[in-house]
Amino acid sequence: MIAESEIGLKIQDTCVGHILDGNTYPEALQRIITTLANKNEELHTFIDTLTHSLSGVKENSTQVVSDLEEEFDTLYSILDEMKESMTNAIKQEQAKKSHELQNQLSQSTSALESAEELLEFANNALHIQNEEEFSKAAKQIKDRVTMAPAFRVTMKPKATPTMTHLMVDFSQERQLLQNLRFLPVPRAPEIEVQECSVVDNEVSVVWKMPVEDSKIDHYILEYRKTNHQGLPRVKDEHTWEVVDNIKTTEYTLSGLKFDSKYMNIRIRACNKAAAGDYSDPVTLETRAFNFGLDSSSSHLNLKVDEGGVEWDPQGGKGQESKFKGKENKGSAHLTNLKNMTRSGTPSPKRLSVTRSPAGRGGRDRFTGESYTVLGDTAIDSGQHYWEVTALKDCKSYSLGVAYRNLGKFDQLGKTSSTWCVHINNWLQNSFAAKHNNKAKTLDVSVPERIGVYCDMDGGQLSFYNAENKQLLHTFKTKFSQPVVPAFMVWCGGLTLLTGLQVPSAVRSFQKTENGLGGSSSSINSMVQ
Repeated sequence: MIAESEIGLKIQDTCVGHILDGNTYPEALQRIITTLANKNEELHTFIDTLTHSLSGVKENSTQVVSDLEEEFDTLYSILDEMKESMTNAIKQEQAKKSHELQNQLSQSTSALESAEELLEFANNALHIQNEEEFSKAAKQIKDRVTMAPAFRVTMKPKATPTMTHLMVDFSQERQLLQNLRFLPVPRAPEIEVQECSVVDNEVSVVWKMPVEDSKIDHYILEYRKTNHQGLPRVKDEHTWEVVDNIKTTEYTLSGLKFDSKYMNIRIRACNKAAAGDYSDPVTLETRAFNFGLDSSSSHLNLKVDEGGVEWDPQGGKGQESKFKGKENKGSAHLTNLKNMTRSGTPSPKRLSVTRSPAGRGGRDRFTGESYTVLGDTAIDSGQHYWEVTALKDCKSYSLGVAYRNLGKFDQLGKTSSTWCVHINNWLQNSFAAKHNNKAKTLDVSVPERIGVYCDMDGGQLSFYNAENKQLLHTFKTKFSQPVVPAFMVWCGGLTLLTGLQVPSAVRSFQKTENGLGGSSSSINSMVQ
């Protein structure tokens, strides 16, 4: 933005330039006009911003007043309800006391009338001259006095006239109301790093308020994946994700894929008025094994995508035609027809079309009956875990690990550089662990999802039922070079789930098994 003084200097400089060189005047004038036009546009934009802000102030203040009136209306409503309730209590007490006193008054009036009547009768008896009549009257008076209600009436009121014990002292409440102030902005929470945990692809976060604040309505948690250790960067390739309306001072993020090394986390507290400042952010480590499939290694009958691999009987035909020529299409088509099974799917034993080499860093694609694809990330150390799910119609598949130098015709489990479990649902069902062309039948049902645990440092490859973490099989070996995940698919497909930590149940099982000296491994493993 250029000030007016700067524009004046430019005009002055332009005039001088015009005097010195007449050719520069049009260009300088054009620059001034352009500057003025830009300034004009900036002013228009600034005026629009001010107008929008004024409108926002009016709208927000109206909303705030409305919210405040609503709060006071709620308070008035509560006071009215309390007043009505207490008034009803007084009326009920009044009715009760009035009824009791009215009954006493009625009884006493009746007793008084009876007593006055008896007294009049007694006075009249005193004037009786006849002795016999006088004795008779005296006896009647005696009997009536004995039964007179005046002698049975309680002379103490059953209720007091005072009602002051039903009064209410609002002095404290009045003082509280007089001390009403606008809610302050909540303080920033403090994340208790020692209480936070990262287990089983769940991040549990615990925090506290520096000062107890009963006015806190809820908390907002924000998290962001990152590959940078330490304090969060202002700009990062990932955006903040928001979890709102948390009512407690702890929260667990679940169902996460750990496809970054770390996670930034921050918390802010909110009351009904405003959201407070963010807590000091923390960075938690979320390392896990992430990999994809190396499409350049894939057999041409396999279709690879980000989430897995699928059998494609039509795959590679375009590449074949480039090398075989159009004249060979008919014969190739007849050959494929002969090799079709009754179900219309080529048999893995008979479909063996020579593929053109497609180099992958100095090696060819898998070809022949090796319907294989490798992972694109090598494992050279540490413990890693991933899971594999087969599609319902998958007839034959294998999963495990292999060295990268696998030959293009090699099949998983049939070489000394591959370890896998193989599932066959075609013609007959089988489930076996394979290595170096040796197979061990696994006498368990095939789970829907299989977990693969690779301990490169400990020389161990284990397969688990991913649902209940039941051990299916363990290979014990000493890997002489890095390995990569490896998969074979025929007629069907596999989906991969990566970015997983080693499950705590698997870690516990491995610790227990290693603590037993490997006794269970001798049963469930084939040693290289």
